Amino acid sequence: MSRTVDDLRNEIRLAVGRYERQESTAFTKEALAAICNTVDYEIDTNRLPSKSQMRAGILWKIGVIDDDDPDKAGTAFRKDELKSIAASLQNE
Repeated sequence: MSRTVDDLRNEIRLAVGRYERQESTAFTKEALAAICNTVDYEIDTNRLPSKSQMRAGILWKIGVIDDDDPDKAGTAFRKDELKSIAASLQNE
């Protein structure tokens, strides 16, 4: 059986030291910041960037997009992007 989007999000949360969620929710800014830290995308942790900026940075660092332009990241990670992030974190 293939992993659902919720399964992938929780797998990613656990890989970066966050906690698993029972309900279906997108990543919080804090969870995105933890993912950024794990994939070596530098952000100002005193004033977190926008979610779209962090999503773009994550996708850029794992090689899904060519740069960290927030316009290329969309409003939420798609399933294929979550799979790429999960695979990248397994290799860390």
